Amino acid sequence: MKRLLKSFVTISALSSVVVAPIFLSAGEASAFPRPAQNGTDASYVGGGISAGVTNGGQAGDAATFGGNATGRLKLGDTPLSARGTVTFGDQTSAIIPHVSADVGIAKNTNAYVGVGYQFVESNGKPTPTGNKDGVAVVAGVESEVAKNFLIYSNATVGVNAYKNSPASAVGINSGVGIRFK
Repeated sequence: MKRLLKSFVTISALSSVVVAPIFLSAGEASAFPRPAQNGTDASYVGGGISAGVTNGGQAGDAATFGGNATGRLKLGDTPLSARGTVTFGDQTSAIIPHVSADVGIAKNTNAYVGVGYQFVESNGKPTPTGNKDGVAVVAGVESEVAKNFLIYSNATVGVNAYKNSPASAVGINSGVGIRFK
């Protein structure tokens, strides 16, 4: 029951971060084009592949291939974003809400670094970012490649993310996003 409640709370929080902006931006005027800028201010949701590239050295620590669902909510005119990623393999998933600092590095392209916390649905079962709860550090890049479409890629480091091992886990996520704001 405790694990079910933990899952419900984290999924609800992640869903709120992704869905709320859709309703809040419904009344915004779009008659004026956005000025040219370095970087992108897109808030988006997307999905793609995820691959663990490390092994904690114990049973259940194997590098895992799977998928990811991700979202970004640009926080006003600040260089910050609220983000959420769910990585999953064939046995369980990890929910990773995090906050990032974003830097425009080219037209419609950002680099970002962030920190958050990883909640593994079934501790001890492998995900692309480890097999237990812990701090997560994320670094990545995102680029708006067509009207309302982005591509993204990031590396997520789960700090001390293996049960019965002091090792950190590294997972690589890539995918396509659809802009909603």
